[in-house]
Amino acid sequence: MTSEFHTLSNPTEAFLHKEKKSKFWGYAIPLYKEADLKVFIEKLQSDHPNANHFCYAWSMGIHPEISRKNDDGEPNNTAAAPIYGQIQSFNLSYTAVVVVREFGGVKLGSGGLISAYKTAAQGALEQAKIVKRKIKKSYKLSVTYPKLHVLMRLIKQQHAVILDQKLGNLCEILIEIPLDISAEFEKTIRDHRDIKLNVSE
Repeated sequence: MTSEFHTLSNPTEAFLHKEKKSKFWGYAIPLYKEADLKVFIEKLQSDHPNANHFCYAWSMGIHPEISRKNDDGEPNNTAAAPIYGQIQSFNLSYTAVVVVREFGGVKLGSGGLISAYKTAAQGALEQAKIVKRKIKKSYKLSVTYPKLHVLMRLIKQQHAVILDQKLGNLCEILIEIPLDISAEFEKTIRDHRDIKLNVSE
């Protein structure tokens, strides 16, 4: 199973494509929560008050992949599909591309729209910095306080990242670890009967 994916290191600057007086601005961002895209589009709507369409596509996850496409009033499959095609072409995940269109008064037809949205999306991604990330798996670990030192030693040995912790008579630690060493980590933890392990969704 793939344990790595490619995404963007940060949002790109706008890429502008002009086609028969219409303007198409392409934007690409790393995306880990769908709600973040809503916020980003609201900002674009503020930045482009004269725009007619805010079309987008995004992809998150690897196995399985989750994706969404939105033509935002353009004819079906003339905007979001070519945008999504570019995300696939660049082999990206956890990535969203938004293309903002300001209508110039001349209809482009289906072929013209597909070409324009593809060009704007491609331009946005071509100027992006693409990085490789490891897929992570999260665990919630529970242990009584007298055994906490044992758990903390194991966490350090496995180079796990602590996301959250609640310390008391019963200690709960939320950690994240690369997928490619998760099976070994689970076996190590289960060898210690004092530690309770749950996969965090």
